[in-house]
Amino acid sequence: MEFTAAMIAGMLDGTVEGDPETRLNTIAKIEEGHEGALSFLSNPKYETYIYTTGSSAVLVSKDFKPSKRVNATLIRVEDPYMAVARLLAIYEQSKPVKKGIHPTAVIEDSATVGKDVYIGAYAVISENAVIGDGCRIYPHVYVGEAVKVGSKTTLYAGVRIYKECIIGNECIIHGGVVIGADGFGFAPVNDNNYLKIPQVGNVILEDNVEVGANTCIDRATMGSTIIHRGVKIDNLVQVAHNVVIGENTVIAAQTGIAGSTKVGKNCMFGGQSGMVGHITIADGVKVGAQTGIIGSVKGENSIVMGTPSIDSRKFMKSYAYFVRLPELNDKITELSKEIESLKK
Repeated sequence: MEFTAAMIAGMLDGTVEGDPETRLNTIAKIEEGHEGALSFLSNPKYETYIYTTGSSAVLVSKDFKPSKRVNATLIRVEDPYMAVARLLAIYEQSKPVKKGIHPTAVIEDSATVGKDVYIGAYAVISENAVIGDGCRIYPHVYVGEAVKVGSKTTLYAGVRIYKECIIGNECIIHGGVVIGADGFGFAPVNDNNYLKIPQVGNVILEDNVEVGANTCIDRATMGSTIIHRGVKIDNLVQVAHNVVIGENTVIAAQTGIAGSTKVGKNCMFGGQSGMVGHITIADGVKVGAQTGIIGSVKGENSIVMGTPSIDSRKFMKSYAYFVRLPELNDKITELSKEIESLKK
């Protein structure tokens, strides 16, 4: 598809600076731009590329002031990054929507399947499962007994949803995700073996949740593991039994959340962060990458880093000393020798 700069500006409530008839047919990074491409500049670190880019047009903020001549047509918008997100959403919606049920799909007679759905090859829809209208279920998906999947939800290839779990409307579950596997519950017995504790709860994902590839969300021992609406979870994340994650929290890859931890809304977790079980994380908390949290974080909107986690400002001060430890050790050794000499 091809658009003019003026058409793009109209979609985004922006203004054109340059040729409004500039023809655009693709999107490219500003440093990899070429003729016909639309790029964007939102991070000042990339400003240097706007003067050399081969892109035909660039989305910039309304208050952007170039320091030299820009050859590309500029489309000024309130927020370039959000503008690109809107454009990509429009592009995605323009693609044909998959519909129909593949003849190799297995759908039990007691299952309920809504209208306008797509169910791919070798997908399995088990007894008493409910699939909402407009769902897209890709090949080799397993939907267990009595699972409920809301309308317009997408389950990509290889997703596994165990029995009695509930998935909301307009969720996106990427390939390899396992929802509702047993929580890690074992009781030690006298002979140093472990007795498995049956996990009889389920998992509930509310509306508009996205879960990245190969993430695991375990079912509750009793009750529910709950992922509230708007939560975004990256790839390779572990969410243990009876965890509750508040609305609009975002979690980066390789994070692990141990059992019965309660996470507030609007939190942000950097990659490879980890939390012990049975703690509470307040609303709006930001957790740095590779942070280890061993106790509740009670201050709303606080920022924590390090292992064990501390306030980010204290962590940065401590780190300044940490990198100087060899130098400080040498000084202490030297002072110790001088003190011993004075004693003699």
